[in-house]
Amino acid sequence: MKRFAFLSIPIVFAIGNLFAADPTPAPLEIKNKSSFKMQGSRDPFWPIGWKPTNAPTTSDTEHSGSDIPDSAFLLTSVTIETGARFAIINGKIIQEGQQFGLQMGTSTYQLTLKKIEDGRVILGRRDQEIIVPLRRK
Repeated sequence: MKRFAFLSIPIVFAIGNLFAADPTPAPLEIKNKSSFKMQGSRDPFWPIGWKPTNAPTTSDTEHSGSDIPDSAFLLTSVTIETGARFAIINGKIIQEGQQFGLQMGTSTYQLTLKKIEDGRVILGRRDQEIIVPLRRK
């Protein structure tokens, strides 16, 4: 008897599904379509009370101005290994080909470490090359 009940219950459900109503559901009707319009200049994803700081704008000092003297840099160490060259300029470890910023007064200059040689480095800014010697104490 238990076996009969065990086998007949799934068969009854399967037959009931065959005679069920139309298997394709009716398409959904959209009553109110949602939309979003930005009001004001505040981003809704910013935390409450948070205001963005003014991003520093790129001024004309980067594209104009005088040449940077080599005395603005302090080269304290040069490491030349097979495959990697590093220099410590103004207390920062910089690899050959890496770009870094130099802040002089209110101006920030972007420089590239072009080449590391024994006892000196060659920096580049636009068309200017700056040769900075190793300073020993």
